[in-house]
Amino acid sequence: MNKNPFLNALSATAYIAIIASAIAYAPNFEVRMYGAIAPITFLSLFVLSASLMGYLFVYQPVQLLIEGKQKEAAKFFLTTVLSFVGITVLLIATWLLLAPAL
Repeated sequence: MNKNPFLNALSATAYIAIIASAIAYAPNFEVRMYGAIAPITFLSLFVLSASLMGYLFVYQPVQLLIEGKQKEAAKFFLTTVLSFVGITVLLIATWLLLAPAL
C-alpha cells in the first residue's frame, strides 16, 4: 500500500485513463453477445473498479483509524480526495482548452 495520498490519486486517474482508453480506442469490430455475458462483463468491471478505488481511497485511512489516529486518517482521506479533484479539474480544463481544436 502506498502511503502517499497524491500517488493514490494519480493511480486512480491512471486506472481510469487505461480503462477509458481501452474502451475508446478498441478496434471497431462486431461482437455478438449471447445471453448474460455483456451484463456480467460490465458488472464485473464495475466491481473491479469499485474495489480498486476503495483500496486507493479508503484502505490507508481505515488503517489509521484502527490505530487510533483519527486526525491523520481524515487528513489522508481528504488529501487523496482533494488531489483527485485537482487532477480531475486539470483534465477538464485541458479538455475545454483543446476541445475547439479537435
